[in-house]
Amino acid sequence: MPHAAGHRRATGHRTRAALAALPLLALALTACGYGSQTDEGGGPAKIAAGAKKIEGLDSVRIGYFPNLTHATALVGNREGVLQKELGGTEAKYSQFNAGPSEIEALNAGSIDIGWIGPSPAINGYTKSRGENLRIIGGSASGGVKLVVNPEKIKTESDVRGKKIATPQLGNTQDVAFLHWIAEKGWKVDAQSGKGDVSVVRTDNKITPDAYKSGSIDGAWVPEPTASKLVAEGGKVLVDEADLWPDKKFVITNIIVRQEFLEKHPKVVEAVLRGSVKTNAFIQENPAKAKAAANAQLKADSGKALPPEVLDPAWKSIRATDDPLAATLDAEADHAVDAGLLEKPDLKGIYDLGPLNKVLKAAGESPVDDAGLGVE
Repeated sequence: MPHAAGHRRATGHRTRAALAALPLLALALTACGYGSQTDEGGGPAKIAAGAKKIEGLDSVRIGYFPNLTHATALVGNREGVLQKELGGTEAKYSQFNAGPSEIEALNAGSIDIGWIGPSPAINGYTKSRGENLRIIGGSASGGVKLVVNPEKIKTESDVRGKKIATPQLGNTQDVAFLHWIAEKGWKVDAQSGKGDVSVVRTDNKITPDAYKSGSIDGAWVPEPTASKLVAEGGKVLVDEADLWPDKKFVITNIIVRQEFLEKHPKVVEAVLRGSVKTNAFIQENPAKAKAAANAQLKADSGKALPPEVLDPAWKSIRATDDPLAATLDAEADHAVDAGLLEKPDLKGIYDLGPLNKVLKAAGESPVDDAGLGVE
């Protein structure tokens, strides 16, 4: 979500030196919709013969979306990086269609660690009064755009009076768009979406057809939906990255069940080590990483992305180990301002000790929790 002037805060933390412009994207199937259905799936990685289990644990259950905004998980799965770090402890993967269902699985103990967006992480943390999850690392920044029909909307002021889609009431992009509207001085009822702009909550997999039919005039959406709309003749009016300091804002975090973190800290460190190594692989081998991510998307969802969608989407997201904590704090404030969330106490939502231990061992700079870490 964009920063209001009063919310522009220096991040005050050192980002990993190579926040590389990476390819990531969000498969349209998964960005919206409630429900707890998951699809078990895994990459080709096998446990090496004779590999030892970490802390005697048979397996760790990992959740993610088949989206390229979750490219660290996709590539880490496909290339076997996460499994290699886990040794004889098996990485078992589950794919989710939306943040609420992943939080539900985490709370139920069905998964241990997950890749997830900031809004579900905030909601999950606040609803459990800080008892169920911790954010332990970053994964991705960027990859969100306002794409419009250029025949109807030529300037930002033209958005007033138009119908603009977001993926889901209260989701990360919905709050970002509501905040952008408010900064324009326009009024919209957050719950109904009615006002100076009509905010139409639309499942990402339906949004391209809604655009083609003319039932919406544009959409504030993650990749690859944004690139799909551009392929249909849409124009990027706003790249959300341009609204944030240093063009960085969190789109994907890594979370863990608190109980699992307490019982199996070495397993958590192994997953984080795999994440850091996967991000380095993505940065150093972008073409191979893009192919691996798309192959895992096909394995998980049954359909790979075509080049005309994959290539531009891949360019718009950056992999990062830094959770960009200050931007998550600002995003929470935006949700409060929109009337979608009561002022949350996010103190303790981060535990970056294990990640900073991994980064130090890798010769990287530590990342900061913006004052929202555990005591």
